Amino acid sequence: MALLLSRELKSLADTATLAADVSALLPSGGVLLLTGDLGAGKTTFVQALARVFGITRTVTSPTFTLANEYPIPDGGKLVHYDLYRLASAGGLYDLGLEEALENGDRLVIEWPEKAQAVLDLEVPHRLRLRLTLNGTGCRQAELTEENV
Repeated sequence: MALLLSRELKSLADTATLAADVSALLPSGGVLLLTGDLGAGKTTFVQALARVFGITRTVTSPTFTLANEYPIPDGGKLVHYDLYRLASAGGLYDLGLEEALENGDRLVIEWPEKAQAVLDLEVPHRLRLRLTLNGTGCRQAELTEENV
């Protein structure tokens, strides 16, 4: 696991800058595992990332649908998974993981630990963004690259 960046997010502008930096590292077919406690800013980050890719639709958390797809104007899709309510790791296949990987879509997966075995098998190379609340009232972002 290699650390790519670590920074404090004091504002929405900082989150937008982080999203731009991450987008440059997330090619077609790229997978970003997004971790952090409830309220850590995961959905806010995905909204900023979508804007970087030119998506103008409203981006919401797929908490109950488990997956939302957003066409990227330049091609492909941004697929946002929220596995918090996933009943079993195999359910990720039912949500279209294999098709999204084959299509070269960019995937953002919240709560990846709910399907870790499937992700280790299907996505051996990925980025992981960990968002945490620090003691100053700001968020801390740490981006790593993983190879299983």
